[in-house]
Amino acid sequence: MNEYDVVVVGGGAAGLNGALMLARSRRSVVVVDAGRPRNAPADGVHGLLAREGTPPAELLARGREEVLGYGGEILSGEVADVVRDGERFVVTLTDGRALSGRQLLVTTGLVDELPDIPGLREQWGRHVVHCPYCHGWEVRDRAIGVLATGPMSVHQAQLFRQLSDDVTVFSHTTPPTAEQAEELAARGIRVVAGTVAGVETDSDRITGVRMADGTVVARDTVAVASRMVARAGFLGGLGLRPVPHPSGMGEHLPADPTGRTEVPGVWVAGNVTDLSAQVGPSAAAGANAGAQINADLIAEEVRTAVAAYRDPFSARSEARVAELVLGDRRHGL
Repeated sequence: MNEYDVVVVGGGAAGLNGALMLARSRRSVVVVDAGRPRNAPADGVHGLLAREGTPPAELLARGREEVLGYGGEILSGEVADVVRDGERFVVTLTDGRALSGRQLLVTTGLVDELPDIPGLREQWGRHVVHCPYCHGWEVRDRAIGVLATGPMSVHQAQLFRQLSDDVTVFSHTTPPTAEQAEELAARGIRVVAGTVAGVETDSDRITGVRMADGTVVARDTVAVASRMVARAGFLGGLGLRPVPHPSGMGEHLPADPTGRTEVPGVWVAGNVTDLSAQVGPSAAAGANAGAQINADLIAEEVRTAVAAYRDPFSARSEARVAELVLGDRRHGL
């Protein structure tokens, strides 16, 4: 079993930036990445200063190189289970490999659950979008249809109205309230009542939204608020499970502002805890969590060193000091 100070589960912006902070602090750290980034369908990352428009795969490749350059490790694989073994966490992968870490940073992101409407998933990330800050500029001035599926749909429509004067809300499963209908009308946003049956496409582009009665409303972009659910099933053995987010947008893993969860030694960062975070905030949260983890490890090492200093012949102290010395040797100290 490979032993590390920290095992990072998830190799997106949050996980890589957390690993970068830890590796630069001379911690032994490994990033386990399943290779299924949420933003893979997107052409570029937006709203990220000095990296505007960078293809997601290129951004991650740069991040991996930086982590490796400071002695961190990147491991391709998917985590099946995590259990506590004494003072360490044992992380088991789906292929049977096992890793051990003193602390665990979970940055596995989330899954977008879309309504079961033909055409949505196939166009997801291109002509079917969800975030005006991620995709808005790219669909400006287009004929945008907003599919109302939850509590954030009207707000979503108002955000896209900033980008186009041709916005239509399809009430579908969540008709607007009287107050919302007035607000939409005041901004020139049309509301189409009824259930949506599908999205019409032609040559890999959207041409319209088809209603249950057969009517087709011409649109070339569809916005829909997905239900976002944290990827965290492997933490069930530790008693950590996703819970409903206060916004009603999905399920997340709660944590304090540093990323610390209710389970000592387990930290989270990025979309797994903050459903609406873009790449920049996710990376910042990962860096913050990495720094806090390092501080916790230092506090533990100080306590152990003091105990050994006071009782140098303690078997427990000797064993722990040997472990710390081994960790130092990994980094050439």
